Amino acid sequence: MAGGGDKEKEVESVIIGNYIEMEKADHENQQPSFKTALSNLLWHGGSTYDAWFSCASNQVAQVLLTLPYSFSQLGLLSGILFQLFYGILGSWTAYLISILYVEYRTRKEREKVDFRNHVIQWFEVLDGLLGKHWRNVGLAFNCTFLLFGSVIQLIACASNIYYINDNLDKRTWTYIFGACCATTVFIPSFHNYRIWSFLGLVMTTYTAWYLTIASILHGQVEGVKHSGPTKVVLYFTGATNILYTFGGHAVTVEIMHAMWKPQKFKAIYLLATIYVLTLTLPSASAVYWAFGDLLLDHSNAFALLPRSPFRDMAVILMLIHQFITFGFACTPLYFVWEKAIGLHDCKSMCKRAAARLPVVVPIWFLAIIFPFFGPINSSVGSLLVSFTVYIIPALAHMFTFRSPAARQAAVEQPPKFVGRWTGSFVINAFVVVWVLIVGFGFGGWASMVNFVHQIDTFGLFTKCYQCPQPKPMVNATALPPSHVGLNHTRHL
Repeated sequence: MAGGGDKEKEVESVIIGNYIEMEKADHENQQPSFKTALSNLLWHGGSTYDAWFSCASNQVAQVLLTLPYSFSQLGLLSGILFQLFYGILGSWTAYLISILYVEYRTRKEREKVDFRNHVIQWFEVLDGLLGKHWRNVGLAFNCTFLLFGSVIQLIACASNIYYINDNLDKRTWTYIFGACCATTVFIPSFHNYRIWSFLGLVMTTYTAWYLTIASILHGQVEGVKHSGPTKVVLYFTGATNILYTFGGHAVTVEIMHAMWKPQKFKAIYLLATIYVLTLTLPSASAVYWAFGDLLLDHSNAFALLPRSPFRDMAVILMLIHQFITFGFACTPLYFVWEKAIGLHDCKSMCKRAAARLPVVVPIWFLAIIFPFFGPINSSVGSLLVSFTVYIIPALAHMFTFRSPAARQAAVEQPPKFVGRWTGSFVINAFVVVWVLIVGFGFGGWASMVNFVHQIDTFGLFTKCYQCPQPKPMVNATALPPSHVGLNHTRHL
């Protein structure tokens, strides 16, 4: 009885800025055993290091393979500048999301709310701080982005495995990997991604440096051209793909909630972005240097590099990582669905897993309809990421702290080096205007023109997007000898 009273008193003693580590305490109260120690080592993650691994591994994923394609559209200089620019913008809005989360959670903990069996999500933060209309807009954009983010991972899996085994077409591989990725329904929450986040970052690090070194060793192809940028449509399509690259913080709130001390998140996304830039800048630059304009017709960098054991290893590692990233993108959708049907507080993981399965079906179906690896990244970036992780967080921060009283009572004050409240409001206004005009406006126009072009060229439900066409059967007796053995293969 005394222990229960102490626990109740502990929960009731929450004060501003003081986050009771309830879940951590639950694990520490367990009897020590080898099984518990192993589980805590590999499974239960809530430290700042876990959050850093989660942010960094979730940020790169399959987009690592499409950035050289973006460089061919933008040109080398613009490609580098846009990566640096959107890396800074993305880190700023991730910081804003963390501030808003801390503000919301502090207010709720003042009301003695217990979050042990509830995962806070972005739409709930908007609801608590700004009301139901903000909640509905945030929920719509966030869920749609995460839905298509999961679709992109399935498309990437099929595209990559094809370069190891082309006995099956990409659509068939999508069926297979859709079934494999459905197993993510058994991962309870972001607490349980510790080993996966670590391995995911190791895998993308290997792939990035493979692309860099292999391209340098391969050298420039004969007659290589670096024409980009040549068309406005291609330029803004490439720019929005980079906007998508550094807009991977649609799951920031869930990652923060999985931390034992979420108030320490503030600089984590920036540090993760800096590391990611050490992977993306060398790899995209090297592949573009080696292959130039050929990348305009090959949105997957693996398509141009010769097959080798090192390339096969990179493909396999990326496949595993895309499975992990699928889980990252899908887990918040699982939470939303569980809350909608009233199973989020259910203790049985088997019941929750069974209830989550309907979420995977539309993702699977959309990946089969739109298998356009590369162009779909730009479309999602311009139409969804622009609002989800840039415009809405900046506006939400401005509206939450628009009154002097709100600014005075804020849990976290803006840092001095950005100019406190005045500086943060100026930066937020710039983010909103820039992303609305350049990202959503020009980027949305360019991406949709390119996307419609892909549909017109390849059609919906295409079996093998950008696959080499099979060589036609040639009747040797009907053609002169000079016609025999001509290579009729071309890339779509």
